[in-house]
Amino acid sequence: MIGSLFHWKSLLILIAVAIVSGTIVYSRYVAGKISVEERKNVEAWVEAERTILNSSDTVSINLASKISSENKEIPIIETNEQDIPTGNFINIDTARVREDSNYLRLKLAEFKRYNKHPIVLVLKDNPYTVIHYYYGESELLKEVRWYPIIQLVIVALFIAIAFFSLQTRYRSAQNQLWASMAKETAHQLGTPLSSLEGWLEILKEKKENETIVPEITKDLNRLMLISDRFGKIGSTPHLELHYPVEQVMAVLNYMKKRSSEQVIFTIDPGNLESLQVYLSPTLFDWVFENLLKNALDAMEGKGAIHIRFLQQGHQLLIQVQDTGKGIPKHLLNKVFKAGFTTKKRGWGIGLSLSKRIMEQYHKGLLNITWSELGKGTVFTVTIPLPSNPAQA
Repeated sequence: MIGSLFHWKSLLILIAVAIVSGTIVYSRYVAGKISVEERKNVEAWVEAERTILNSSDTVSINLASKISSENKEIPIIETNEQDIPTGNFINIDTARVREDSNYLRLKLAEFKRYNKHPIVLVLKDNPYTVIHYYYGESELLKEVRWYPIIQLVIVALFIAIAFFSLQTRYRSAQNQLWASMAKETAHQLGTPLSSLEGWLEILKEKKENETIVPEITKDLNRLMLISDRFGKIGSTPHLELHYPVEQVMAVLNYMKKRSSEQVIFTIDPGNLESLQVYLSPTLFDWVFENLLKNALDAMEGKGAIHIRFLQQGHQLLIQVQDTGKGIPKHLLNKVFKAGFTTKKRGWGIGLSLSKRIMEQYHKGLLNITWSELGKGTVFTVTIPLPSNPAQA
């Protein structure tokens, strides 16, 4: 699936590059041809103006007037020998010229950048009198020059939509795969768990097993909890109002018994013990087990874990801070990706599943809000508060 996604991305990029490159080359070619034709048209217009000014032949004047009047696209400004505008111009907004005294001068500067060498019309040889004509780009030529940029934006938008569609499809397939694997795991665990429950009942009947039955019961209940968690992945869990402080404290006590004595656990409920939020207790507890296991692994059996509860507006924030080795900046974006792990042994799915549980099922967030090498990391779980304050 990943290889197929990469293949389609590469193909889309190649197609886009080919389209844009071809369009730019062809547009430059067309723009060049139009530019040459426009200069010829301006030269013909200037020649027509010279005929109108100098000729006495009616036929020639009529023909020149017709040629002169046909230029309705190319803007032209006339200047004298000192390159000062004479006030004669065509295809330029007359109203703007009247409103702004600098408008014509600014347009002339623009035309000079476009055509450094004006078309010169000699009116008299003695005394020597000339007029300069500067011209700019027609609207057609501007449109041709802008066309590749517009097409580039369209192609970029098309690629972005295609990428988004492919990414959504990939994520959907990935989510379906995760859900299928989780449900199959829960299904496979069901049969041996039922068998173990039966054997446990047999063990309870014999008095000599009194010391081991409670421990086996704990382990069996733990396996049943794990099976229940996997069974809930992929289906929409039923959320009910629960006390998050109570839930987290229970998980903390469970993990405390199974960790080194050199790890100090502290919790700051922040006067939020009575606060309730909508949770799926089974999945919510799983998230904090994963976070605490991750913190314990980062500290390698020695350090401190502090859990803090905060209320910000309509959200509850639960921060899990450890004094572990921290996460390098270049790895922060990979931490929640499935399969990513820095441990020699591990699947790298705990944090990925935890993020999915909080964001897809609880409509909350799970992210890293602080991490520094050698000092530790802070994971923050964000949960929306009930919309009705009375419920909380």
